[in-house]
Amino acid sequence: MHAVSLFERLRRCLRQLRTAAGGNVTTTFSMSIIPLVGFVGAAVDYSHANSVKIAMQAALDSTALMLSKSAMTMNEQQIQTTADQYFKALFNRPEASSVTVSATYTTSGGSKIVIGATSNVKTDFMGLLGVSQMTVSVGTQVKWGNTRLRVALALDTTGSMDSDGKIEALKSATKSLLSQLRSAAVNNGDVYVSIIPFSKDVNVGRTAYQEDWIRWDLWEERNGRCSDNDYRSRSSCIDRDKTWTASSRSNWNGCITDRDRDWDTTNAGPDPTNSVTLFPAEQYGSCPAQLMGLTYDWTALNDKVDDLYPAGNTNQGIGIAWAFQSLTASPFTIPPKDPNYRYSDVIILMSDGLNTQNRFSTSQWSIDARELTTCTNAKNAGIVIYTVQVNTGGDPTQDVMRNCASSTDKFTEIKRANQLVAAFNSIGTALSNLRIAE
Repeated sequence: MHAVSLFERLRRCLRQLRTAAGGNVTTTFSMSIIPLVGFVGAAVDYSHANSVKIAMQAALDSTALMLSKSAMTMNEQQIQTTADQYFKALFNRPEASSVTVSATYTTSGGSKIVIGATSNVKTDFMGLLGVSQMTVSVGTQVKWGNTRLRVALALDTTGSMDSDGKIEALKSATKSLLSQLRSAAVNNGDVYVSIIPFSKDVNVGRTAYQEDWIRWDLWEERNGRCSDNDYRSRSSCIDRDKTWTASSRSNWNGCITDRDRDWDTTNAGPDPTNSVTLFPAEQYGSCPAQLMGLTYDWTALNDKVDDLYPAGNTNQGIGIAWAFQSLTASPFTIPPKDPNYRYSDVIILMSDGLNTQNRFSTSQWSIDARELTTCTNAKNAGIVIYTVQVNTGGDPTQDVMRNCASSTDKFTEIKRANQLVAAFNSIGTALSNLRIAE
């Protein structure tokens, strides 16, 4: 009885469905279920394709970075082949088919690698709507060389550098740094370097004695002969009504002392009509090796490093001042800057001792104060300053060098001379990375 009753109820329901006007709702729903499933499935397929795209982008970014290290030594076909091999070794998604990679290398406005990749991903649900696959495309680029470097090396070559192997460590470290900077340059002019050896003075070269930016009154005060041999200076000779005969300026050894205050802390160019702006000649007995202005003659720069020798007292301020000058103003010839590039001007100051003497004082505090003013002026001019204290003698950490640096991470204190190579290499790596822009 129960089974018969159930059967009768089922027959009634079927008759009612057949005669009901609303029965077409079922048909309509059945027809609409296909696009609904397609739309929901599209989200699933899109999510899958996006996962493939993320993997493609990661592989392409890595490919571009690896290729940037060697692209400048390859021809067009080698770049394309290498990019394809790199990418396909890194990208492992079997569901992606018809994978293609394109790569181009240009040097306009700096070196640049541009890489793109495409693939097809089969759909699972969107096929119901007639879309059997989705195309996935990614792209990336690496630029380098669009930031150019100007680096001034202010190197302490005072007498204390003769101990603990410091002068030889300085030469090795500087040559290693030059090698890094040379490697960072793709084209001539990408990186310029100046070398400013200093003690109490700097040496601009004795052949500069005819230049109009040199001031001679201080030199001529001490270099000459009085008609009475008891008097050794121009002023004492003349004050006694004697005759002073100045030495020939060609006998000058090339040494320059600090400019008048406050010109000694600025990079203002010399004005021949205004003596206080000029650079005073001095016959300093411990004159350092001759400085070298900005150049990319790497052989000459390395030869200059070989010329370094230790002698004299310490005046870090004059080293910073001339490094500042070498990057920005006369008497140096400053190479013009190409507006298609960005430029980073950098000073690296290395010193092994406390300040002991400048033109005006033997007070460390006084010399430190003038040095710090010069550093501030250079930083305000947009120059980045690195400082390295080679402290093999147990001196206190130099606040003036730490404060001179552009930031705390740009000050390094080392305790052994053989750590100087690593310190300079770290700076060289940071500067080389400035050449990577994107």
